[in-house]
Amino acid sequence: MPTYLIFSKWTEQGIRNIKESPKRLELGKQKLKDLGGEIKAFYLTLGDDDMVAVAEAPDDETLARHLLWLGSQGSVTTKTVKVFTEDEYRRIVAKVA
Repeated sequence: MPTYLIFSKWTEQGIRNIKESPKRLELGKQKLKDLGGEIKAFYLTLGDDDMVAVAEAPDDETLARHLLWLGSQGSVTTKTVKVFTEDEYRRIVAKVA
């Protein structure tokens, strides 16, 4: 299943309601699970982003639907990177002409 890094930042609304953040995280995890994906790991971060999650989804379209739903809630903005496992990396490199 494709893997993604989801970097998130709280919006003004999100930070104002920070105490609700754990509940929002659980809701987001469940919503992605309902779509056939999973949050594999979640981290609070210091630096340019407030949080990072490692997620799996059946495909890019499914993750895009989840991220659009997440953004529509108004508490976070996201940027996402699709990542490849070490095995996928080795397979890709082996096919380089």
